[in-house]
Amino acid sequence: MPADGDVEFRSDVTVELVKAAAQDSDVIWAARVSTKGESSLEDVDADPEKALGLINYLMRDRHGTPFEHTSMTFFVSAPIFVFREFMRHRIASYNEESGRYRELRPVFYVPAPERPLVQQGKPGAYEFVEGTTEQYRTVVAETEAACRASYAAYRAMLEAGVAREVARGVLPVATYSSMYVTMNSRALMNFLSLRTKHPESHFPSFPQREIEMVADLMEAEWAALMPITHSAFVSHGRVAP
Repeated sequence: MPADGDVEFRSDVTVELVKAAAQDSDVIWAARVSTKGESSLEDVDADPEKALGLINYLMRDRHGTPFEHTSMTFFVSAPIFVFREFMRHRIASYNEESGRYRELRPVFYVPAPERPLVQQGKPGAYEFVEGTTEQYRTVVAETEAACRASYAAYRAMLEAGVAREVARGVLPVATYSSMYVTMNSRALMNFLSLRTKHPESHFPSFPQREIEMVADLMEAEWAALMPITHSAFVSHGRVAP
């Protein structure tokens, strides 16, 4: 088992695109089948301007189903509390590492210095602002102390022969976990509309910063795969069709 000195603290998240079947042409042939039937696959790249116009039309008028004929699988490593928010998005497939079947590693999240710490305002009308140096020191010290203590308790139970599924109960939601998540581009746009904050959004969202960190990295991968679709998503107010 890892020694207490091996406890690791991170302030970042990991997002890796594992595999993808997602490109703008997938949206085109899926949309054109309504008028061209089986010949819709023949000219998906014949006229880029028409492709651009069609995707913008679909996005603007919220004809969403053609965007579902894509697939992206991401590997995500983040604190457990991020995953609990993530899994509210049910139009996706998830497989997460199990604390029942493997010993969880002593890796814990601690906010970075630039992470806003203080909430001002009331629910529905609030913002987060930077904390003081003393507040940040308190967050780091208390988080590290709590995580070290909880991991020591976890190890003590494992060494006493207690099952992993029982021992894990003392670990905090700051513990890092990992998962694979698979989404189509329509589901991803819905996720991004709620988990990122942008001034150009028609419907502003106020996500927790840590899940926004994951969302930003996922959006960068998707934008590289489907640049026309991503551009239309942004230009039409970041609203999922």
